[in-house]
Amino acid sequence: MIAGLTAPDQGTVLLNGKPITAPGADRGVVFQNYSLLPWMTAFQNVYLAVDQTFQSWTAAQKTAHTETYLALVNLAAARDKKPSELSGGMRQRVSVARALAMDPQVLLLDEPLGALDALTRATLQDEISRIWERNHKTVVLITNDVDEGILLADRIIPLSMGPGATLGPAIDVTVQRPRNRKAMNHDAAFKAVRNTVIEYLLGPGRRKPDPQSQLGWTPATQTVAA
Repeated sequence: MIAGLTAPDQGTVLLNGKPITAPGADRGVVFQNYSLLPWMTAFQNVYLAVDQTFQSWTAAQKTAHTETYLALVNLAAARDKKPSELSGGMRQRVSVARALAMDPQVLLLDEPLGALDALTRATLQDEISRIWERNHKTVVLITNDVDEGILLADRIIPLSMGPGATLGPAIDVTVQRPRNRKAMNHDAAFKAVRNTVIEYLLGPGRRKPDPQSQLGWTPATQTVAA
């Protein structure tokens, strides 16, 4: 709904106070399954998004912009490789570069790390955190991993059980940045947030609450729905 790919059953989703009615370049999406065009190289997949978003730019400007974002996700050396020649983690980096290269106000990450092994997942968590620290764009990340949400987010909005799932109360993540996953396990703020989220998911989140009619975002914060 935030991406504009489907409409809410009732109410509206707002961005900067205006209803979202369709997809737009102000919202970049990173999907769980990468969604890369298999016949194109990493460079071409990112360039395609740049070409569609910045149509008035020269080819040289588009090429430089594409290369900048491939370098941002540490894929400059793999620019000419096709998705079949890349690991799962590298493919997801291309997806992140493609979304960021559009310069969106909001970056939507739909369980982008769910299909990765634990080591690659931890590496990309660090990459997402590093990229966010650089540009502080609004990020909405969907994850089933509570600890991942606390590691990356400023705010967590738990989702109640379906059918008819709704958003629970917003929970601020007060853990100091930069965050270290090893040290965080001994942080009282981390434990408090984790307990609050889990208590909701196992308690009120198991019961169907009243539906909410309107959701709104004003950039720039990093939010996770767990």
